[in-house]
Amino acid sequence: MCGISAIISAGGGIPGSGYWIRAMNASIRHRGPDDEGYALFGEGEPVLFGGMDTPENVLASGHAYSPIVRDPRAGTDDGVRVAFGHRRLSILDLSPAGHQPMCTPDRRYWIVYNGEVYNYPELRDELSALGHTFRTGTDTEVVLHAFAEWGRDCLSRFNGMFAFAVLDRESQKIFAARDRFGVKPLYYWRSPAGFIALASEIKQFTVLPGWEPRLNRQRAFDFLAYSLVDHTRETLFDGVYQLRGGEAVEVDLDGSGIVGPFTYYTLEPETTKASFSRACERFRRLLFDAVRLRLRADVPVGSCLSGGLDSSSIVCAVDSLLGTGREERMQQTFSACSLNPRYDEKRFVEEVVAGRAIEAHYDYPSIDCFLEELDRLVWHQDEPFVSTSMYAQWNVFRLAAQSGIRVMLDGQGADEQLCGYHTFFPVRYADLVRSGAWLRCLGEIRQARDLFGLPAREMLLETAFYLFPDWLRRFVQKTIFSPMVRPPWIDTTRLGNPGTIESSVPAVHTVADAARVQLLHTSLPALLHWEDRNSMAHSVEARVPFLDYRVVEFVTGLPTEYRLLDCETKRVLREGMRGVLPETIRTRRDKMGFTTAEEEWVTGSDSGRLRDLVARAVDRSQGILSPAALEQFDGIVQGNSPYSPDIWRWISFSRWMEVFGVAPREEGGR
Repeated sequence: MCGISAIISAGGGIPGSGYWIRAMNASIRHRGPDDEGYALFGEGEPVLFGGMDTPENVLASGHAYSPIVRDPRAGTDDGVRVAFGHRRLSILDLSPAGHQPMCTPDRRYWIVYNGEVYNYPELRDELSALGHTFRTGTDTEVVLHAFAEWGRDCLSRFNGMFAFAVLDRESQKIFAARDRFGVKPLYYWRSPAGFIALASEIKQFTVLPGWEPRLNRQRAFDFLAYSLVDHTRETLFDGVYQLRGGEAVEVDLDGSGIVGPFTYYTLEPETTKASFSRACERFRRLLFDAVRLRLRADVPVGSCLSGGLDSSSIVCAVDSLLGTGREERMQQTFSACSLNPRYDEKRFVEEVVAGRAIEAHYDYPSIDCFLEELDRLVWHQDEPFVSTSMYAQWNVFRLAAQSGIRVMLDGQGADEQLCGYHTFFPVRYADLVRSGAWLRCLGEIRQARDLFGLPAREMLLETAFYLFPDWLRRFVQKTIFSPMVRPPWIDTTRLGNPGTIESSVPAVHTVADAARVQLLHTSLPALLHWEDRNSMAHSVEARVPFLDYRVVEFVTGLPTEYRLLDCETKRVLREGMRGVLPETIRTRRDKMGFTTAEEEWVTGSDSGRLRDLVARAVDRSQGILSPAALEQFDGIVQGNSPYSPDIWRWISFSRWMEVFGVAPREEGGR
């Protein structure tokens, strides 16, 4: 797991490229403190050099891609067309052989790579049989040789998370790609100075010539009104784009410039006629194998453990895979807890830990620490975030790093494909109505009311909404739901009267639609963004077994009833993990995840400090947030309005504008 930087010119040279590529890398030292490397490509042979974090044994290692100096010689960046930079977090093959940028023995192909391809041993064997020779124990070398052998078709063979760029010096083309579901990030930006830059984090662009932080007003509205980020290629920075999951791009250095992005992977659910019991058995095998692959590492591996169904399943799968009699190999788990029982899940964590070879670690996020670290958190995230639960996750990864853990397994992706959120319920009811199962629909609505306190009237209204044709939905949103989609605390004129969500997120009609949209657009991409930044801020690699593409394709092809029935979510997981999970966890119906006592923070003794932050948000948002935000905050504190997490969006949005110096885009600008 690492960080990558690239500067690419499809025309002339890039003056000062050696300086700029080092500046990009310096801004993401947290992603790879173990090593740094650079390669400049022009007319002649590449110029290789290291930096202050390049170990001495790398400089003396003698590989074809090893630098011998820490600083480039004067004048060596004249005529440079491509500059590659890399920060290394050593996970596989900790030796100097894992240094990047890396090349093939003939020095034709060069790569900067971030991620893990978990099936690299199997691919290495296949490539060896085809005549390839390997000199390292890294998956980087396997990815590089796979590209040399199969070109872009290599992507379909990878089981993992990745973002990389490969330069083919013979064809004078650069190929860059992001993994199927976008676990690892890859951004691109065109500088007014005439070059294209690729990066793992947006902050890398801020050090480059021509950078001006301008607000993307439509994406800002999406965030403030809908809590959406990462649902399109665009970011909240105008002009900064990302490759979506399953996308790639090509840059022709001979003049045609950037080609794409284009989609190389489309989620195609696997169809099955298996019985429920057989489906549960297969799901369990797939999940266990996904976990097994993600235990491959040359450094200690730990697990996030919230006490919920998803993270507990991973922890228990690890326990089963490691077996008994391993006191010297205790599994390490890390959890965020609360001193307020309303928000605390420690009792569930202890249920999982009891009787297993697990050493559990706990952290207790506080409002004082959150406010103290807020600006650092905003800087690491690159874009604003929607709630303080992300801070609980931040603390979990910090605790893991302090305990010497370099790799963490986590349960992201299960809710979206297994119908784990209550938002799936009304979509399920709409499916029942379409099939004529009116009585079952009413029965499940009553169950939701009795089990979870979900108001039957609201469930019926939402169900009707999912039955409406698209034109009627748009009419309802513009009329009846207008205050919800255009809240009074946003001055939409300052955002250029932006469009509604339908322009960027596909419509949902069925449960299958809802799962696909949450996986690919609304929920998961944002969660993966926050997890990547939270983990890498502490130089920890996060791995997500539920997003093994074999698991996703299998689960999304299952009948709805295998995932959601009679208000029981994740049915195939619950039954598949019978005998592995503690029964109190397997049958658990409530849901928290890593959370904080944020409502208590707002309405309790700290409300004054938070009110100051909201007032500052209104004042510093350059007119985007109206005084109605402060009125809503006061109404919540005084008990006249229900609690709303809107508050944290206001605060993080305004802090983001200040930390990055973001200005609203000018009228008529892009």
